[in-house]
Amino acid sequence: MKLSSYSVTDVGRTRKQNEDFVFTSEVPVGNLPDLFIVADGMGGHRAGEFASKTAVETMVDTVNLSKDTSVVRVMSKGVERANRKVRERSIADESFAGMGTTLVACSYDGELLTVANIGDSRLYVSDGKGLRQITVDHSLVEEMVRMGELDRKDARLHPDKNIITRAVGVQDYVDADFFEVEDLHPGDMILMCSDGLSNMLDDAEMAGILSGDGDVRDKAKRLVAAANMNGGKDNIAVVLIRIEDEVKA
Repeated sequence: MKLSSYSVTDVGRTRKQNEDFVFTSEVPVGNLPDLFIVADGMGGHRAGEFASKTAVETMVDTVNLSKDTSVVRVMSKGVERANRKVRERSIADESFAGMGTTLVACSYDGELLTVANIGDSRLYVSDGKGLRQITVDHSLVEEMVRMGELDRKDARLHPDKNIITRAVGVQDYVDADFFEVEDLHPGDMILMCSDGLSNMLDDAEMAGILSGDGDVRDKAKRLVAAANMNGGKDNIAVVLIRIEDEVKA
């Protein structure tokens, strides 16, 4: 299968700096057939920006150098080294103390989509079944929903929605959760985003934009514009990927 993709980050309407960072490659990165990453940094002055950029660049470098052919093992090693790099800097530099970043990454080999996730940035699939969230947030609110203490419909607007329970660089070790998606078909789309999008738009609003006219660029830009129209209270990162038909010569 061929992929088309578009990525965009936006500072939003209330933040002064952009701490979201993305990476996209429709061509092979190391032994992976392609690679897409979204990271949402957190910390003091410029620390979140450093954390997200460092984590993504370290993971890409690790994937490039890996000789392993297992997607999960390659991504796990990338996460491990990204965590170590961010953690070491946060310990060595007091101005970066406590910084960290979410990270969601995926790779698609034409048959299987493999997804790694840490934190509350998300990956969705839009297909014939509608829009469905594949990743599970590492957040206080998600824990409350899972424990039956909070209704799912109230989670997006909960005052503690920004408290995450797992992040790259905060502790000496971190594990990514992995998900696999099969049966993707031409026309299906993969949406990756930071919570600057998912906190501003509900699933129905996102699904409406994705089902509308236009290519991935048009739809990604509409998602960002809609998030800003709804308040733009955080940085916004969007990576939108479409499964295309193979063009035969």
